[in-house]
Amino acid sequence: MMQPTPATFPAGLPAHIDDASAWYGADMGRRSDWIETLSAAELDELAAASEPWLPEHAELATLRRDDFRLPLLQPRLARVQRQLLDGRGFVLWRGLPVSAWGSRRSAVAFYGLGAHLGRARSQNAQGHVLGHVRDLGLSAADPNVRIYQTHERQTFHTDSADLVGLLCLHTARRGGLSALVSSTTLYNELRARRGELAAQLFGPLATDRRGEVPAGAKPYFEIPVFNWHDGRLSTIYQRQYIDSAQRFDDAPRLSRAQLEALNALDGLSNDPALHFTMALQPGDMQFVHNHALLHDRTAFEDWPEPERRRHLLRLWLAPDEARALPPAYAQRYGTVQPGHRGGVPSLDGRLRAPLDPPR
Repeated sequence: MMQPTPATFPAGLPAHIDDASAWYGADMGRRSDWIETLSAAELDELAAASEPWLPEHAELATLRRDDFRLPLLQPRLARVQRQLLDGRGFVLWRGLPVSAWGSRRSAVAFYGLGAHLGRARSQNAQGHVLGHVRDLGLSAADPNVRIYQTHERQTFHTDSADLVGLLCLHTARRGGLSALVSSTTLYNELRARRGELAAQLFGPLATDRRGEVPAGAKPYFEIPVFNWHDGRLSTIYQRQYIDSAQRFDDAPRLSRAQLEALNALDGLSNDPALHFTMALQPGDMQFVHNHALLHDRTAFEDWPEPERRRHLLRLWLAPDEARALPPAYAQRYGTVQPGHRGGVPSLDGRLRAPLDPPR
């Protein structure tokens, strides 16, 4: 049986990384400079840019940045993109009038704004570039279920794209808070407290693909949690999927030291001094840099009425301006070329932007 390869710290990796992505939740939760509120004039611009894409025959999945001109918003969007990729790693846009605009115009505005931050990537084998985050009554205990399709807590993780965006249409009756933690801070803290465990997370670990396997690929990929490349620390993580990859006979077994390191990482992620939570309101658009942050969603209780049930739209985005990633990421991202990486390959090669959620 295959055994994990021992991991050591990469050459040139600092013992402490001091940059804008290394923040603490207790401090960030007291600030509001990460909130961008849309003005009336910017909303008018978004509404006008959305107009050509509202008819039923319009194929939203074909929309690109040049098709959705936002001259007034463009300077703010450029600044926000820099903050996402090279700064704190997240932003919250507030004020999209989803109740007044309805789901179609809101979805088009979200998709168009997102196109200015990166190219939309497929989120599943059906080629959906506009995802619907709803409880489908499924259980995360099923190894082929992705946790966002349940009402259960997701735990801290990354998605398979450079950036992830969420638009809140409806909130749950209770719970469903969004939580963020800096993966740079997690590395700093783990290395300071248990350096020998931090080193374990620079070696490859098997992570379950949960049934969405590209042609010719293994049902799991093997990428370290922490990756030091081109002077940047990038993190890829989903603990449940690491655990469920152990169901495959040919997957490398987790060693005792690796399990202890993963448990220590989870313990730090769950420390309220390191992470913070926010309650997304209808009309909020949250964007997160997956290589610099982990995100989570708390468990929730939904409304009994179908029309009130928790519902978010999701984008996975690939900016041309994104950082360099190590070659190992191609196992999950298909390629490491900025602007063209990430997502889940569509089985038929087509991209779709469904405006109605799955049932």
